[in-house]
Amino acid sequence: MTRKIILASTSSYRRELLARLGLPFEIANPQTDESPLSGEAPEALALRLSEAKARAVADQFPDALIVGSDQVAILDGQIFGKPGNHERAIEQLHQLSGRTVNFFTGLCLLNSKTGQANLQGVPTLVTFRNLTDHEIENYLRREQPYQCAGAAKVESLGIALLEHCQAD
Repeated sequence: MTRKIILASTSSYRRELLARLGLPFEIANPQTDESPLSGEAPEALALRLSEAKARAVADQFPDALIVGSDQVAILDGQIFGKPGNHERAIEQLHQLSGRTVNFFTGLCLLNSKTGQANLQGVPTLVTFRNLTDHEIENYLRREQPYQCAGAAKVESLGIALLEHCQAD
């Protein structure tokens, strides 16, 4: 018997990425507080939240493989999370313009039957082009990446904002 795969996320972006694998999966809302802990390193935050999201839905699916994920953008030790609105997205993209940013993705695969979690962190260094006000505004109006770390959705139009991308 094949175990169910559960995506512990309501993110349409993560749903699109997982769907590319062509495997059937279900979606569950983890309802997880994404606030960083005092003194928590950005990479530790992404890993902790990816596992917390997976564990938050484990009781609903007692014999499943649950995928939890979280991403933070890190520049000069500062976390750039989801901007949430247009004005904050403008601020973030102005700060990231012309800079190299670490987009750190935490990924958790949880076996809800055994409780065993497999955690992986994936850093990706992204260099943004020098962005004009017009480019930022045009991008945000078309893409509306308000639920993406650093206001950058590189899976689609956000790729045009980048000069270079390197996965470690």
